[in-house]
Amino acid sequence: MPRNRDARLAVLGSPVPRSRPAGYSSRSATALRRRLVAGVLVFVSIVLITIYFREPSGGSLHGVQSAGAAVLRPFEVGAERVARPFRDAYGWFAGLVHAKSQNARLRGEVDRLSQQVIQNQTAQQENADLKRQLHFVGLPSFPNDYDYVSTAIIGRPPSEFQQQVDIAAGSVNGIRKNDPVVTSDGLVGLVTEAAHNQAQVTLLTDPEQHVSALDLTTKATGMVSHGQGRTTLIFDRVQKSQTVRPGDWIVTSGWKSQGLASLYPKGIPIGVVGGASLSDLSLYWEIQLRPRVDFGSLQNVIVLVPKSRQR
Repeated sequence: MPRNRDARLAVLGSPVPRSRPAGYSSRSATALRRRLVAGVLVFVSIVLITIYFREPSGGSLHGVQSAGAAVLRPFEVGAERVARPFRDAYGWFAGLVHAKSQNARLRGEVDRLSQQVIQNQTAQQENADLKRQLHFVGLPSFPNDYDYVSTAIIGRPPSEFQQQVDIAAGSVNGIRKNDPVVTSDGLVGLVTEAAHNQAQVTLLTDPEQHVSALDLTTKATGMVSHGQGRTTLIFDRVQKSQTVRPGDWIVTSGWKSQGLASLYPKGIPIGVVGGASLSDLSLYWEIQLRPRVDFGSLQNVIVLVPKSRQR
């Protein structure tokens, strides 16, 4: 019995070779076959491509290609018809998005160019206005006893009943209260307030403004003041014995008497006589003036500063 046990143990302890499962060998064979098939297909493809490019256009491979294309043509047409609506819809949406983006860009460009055109036109108008003013300053008729400050209007009254404007020059430029204000067209008004770097000008159309004037042709004298309308003027206090005719120029008289003098230098144009009437009961002529200055479109003015003033 002991011997049999040792022999059995010897048999059980000895290494026994294991057999590989059948599935492993079959998978290896399948992979090998796939590689062989792929290699053969690649080789055949290379051969066919070489033959195709070397044979004439009427060769057998070209014929096979044409036959295959004819067979697949109906499927290609069908796929094209199915895909066309989707492709057109995509193109429409893409075009719409692009058109909206381009429209927004063009609108911005138009706005920018419009602003630039407005700025250029404004600058051109101001340049022409300044040129006229400089020409007026250089004329022999410009007051000899005055210097000038050319400046722009920077503020207008909020109400049509107020007849004051603000200018972009003040005491730092030598401007003081009661300095006359003109343009190349004629008399504008008078400085009524002067701050450091700006001033207020009361226009000739203000009811509180009165200017001594004369008829340049007949030398009739009177007083120019505000009329009935917003921008109308009258030539008042002209005696019946004096002569005034429609079309006559009315200018500042620039009087001096006993150490006193007018605030306005002599000869500044004010307006043209539009009409004159005379009643039996009135002591003076009733004369309407057409102002020389367009008070509604003022952009730049000239402030006359006396040369005798110590700044």
